[in-house]
Amino acid sequence: MPMQLEALPHRHVVTLPAEPSAVRLARETAEQALVEWEIDLHRPVVDVALLILSELVTNSVRHAAELSPQIMVVYAASGSRLAFAVHDRHPHQPPLDEAGTGGGLGTVMELTRQFGGTAAVHGDAEGKAVWIILPL
Repeated sequence: MPMQLEALPHRHVVTLPAEPSAVRLARETAEQALVEWEIDLHRPVVDVALLILSELVTNSVRHAAELSPQIMVVYAASGSRLAFAVHDRHPHQPPLDEAGTGGGLGTVMELTRQFGGTAAVHGDAEGKAVWIILPL
């Protein structure tokens, strides 16, 4: 996990099956966590965060399900930042700085940058996680 996330006081982790229903479940879990953490769901960045989350979960379901029958989604927040990661067991670490415009990671990177956020890929022996941090 990126070092700067260690300071975020709110955290929630969920493991989901690597199948299309995971996208809806990840979004619903995010919304529930944000409400619990008293983060206004009507902030424009929340809609963007949910779209980014959906794209990342979709990517894991499409590209990693064969090697990763489950994916893990981590949610974290503070009063000024919202972060989440999607972890799967596929070893490929996509180069985020080379993600083109358009669908998938291109959309993720474009929206993350547009809203002043950062993105990172962290890999280990058990796969990789794509982290997104957005200012609230």
